[in-house]
Amino acid sequence: MEVSAVILSVRSVSDPSSDPTTFKDAQEQATNAASWVEQNWSTWLGIGLRILLIVVIAAVLRVAIRRAITKLIERMNRTAQAVDGTALGGLLVNVERRRQRSHAIGSVLRSVASFVILGTAALMILGTFQINLAPLLASAGVAGVAIGFGARNLVTDFLSGVFMILEDQYGVGDSIDAGVASGEVIEVGLRVTKLRGADGEIWYVRNGEVKRIGNLSQGWATASVDVTVRSDEDLVKVKETLTEVGVAMSKDEPWNEMLWGPVEVLGLDSVLLDSMVVGVSAKTMPGKALTVQRELRWRIKLAFDEAGIRIVGRLPLQAAEEAAADPTAGISAPSAYASTTSPQSLAASPITPPNLSK
Repeated sequence: MEVSAVILSVRSVSDPSSDPTTFKDAQEQATNAASWVEQNWSTWLGIGLRILLIVVIAAVLRVAIRRAITKLIERMNRTAQAVDGTALGGLLVNVERRRQRSHAIGSVLRSVASFVILGTAALMILGTFQINLAPLLASAGVAGVAIGFGARNLVTDFLSGVFMILEDQYGVGDSIDAGVASGEVIEVGLRVTKLRGADGEIWYVRNGEVKRIGNLSQGWATASVDVTVRSDEDLVKVKETLTEVGVAMSKDEPWNEMLWGPVEVLGLDSVLLDSMVVGVSAKTMPGKALTVQRELRWRIKLAFDEAGIRIVGRLPLQAAEEAAADPTAGISAPSAYASTTSPQSLAASPITPPNLSK
């Protein structure tokens, strides 16, 4: 009896027709799935086509905008090359400087365009799936406010860097005074600007901390020299000598390239009892004012020595040629009171008091 029961149970498992309930359930599930697919395939197809259309439009729009930005940057570079080497180009920023600035602007614009387009496409795709975007946008807004408060210095630095690049306030190679530090710009970033100081130190300046910028490398510079001479010098001779120095310097290499204008004698800045100050000025290449000032002082000193023009502090020529004075001429005669036996000393000596002990 037990062997026959086991055989019957094995046959019932191996024969699907022996379990009509299980087979009917599977058939019903397959029928329901087929009917669900038949009823919803058009909806899913529409959603898929809509997502595909959003992705294609976003990709095409992103490529088009990036190409337009690239062409705009190339046009800016061609304009800079056209004016380079001319009188106008000398007063503007050089080609390399404008190329760096244009590439930085292009990189920022392309990144912003990609972020906006891809972010909008992602939101539209989520909306296609009938997802409520209001909580998501509200959460993103709250998170953005929290991040903004927590990283407000970072946001300030980034925005300051973007506007600094767009406005071309300074670039690599410029000598600037940023208030908190000064020196030559060696790297410009959206958050930090690196400066090399006069002693070789490197300053890392956050763009958000910069309240004012003094750029010493844009446009042109002014080399000013104050020449101090004695008050009895001939002003006409002084002016002629200074003019000759400026004309000679403007013809020599490499000063003719550094000087962007003639050396001008401005006139008297001050007149004192023993000195006069004559101002000399010249328009120079940016960043070369100190070099031109040193060369001007050197040439003016040599020219004054040849012309016999005396500078304040120098001894008069006739005084230098006179013989040395007698060192004992300033010594007064000995006084009569110096001898203790002279009548003057005896008369001035105190009277001896009488002896009262007797």
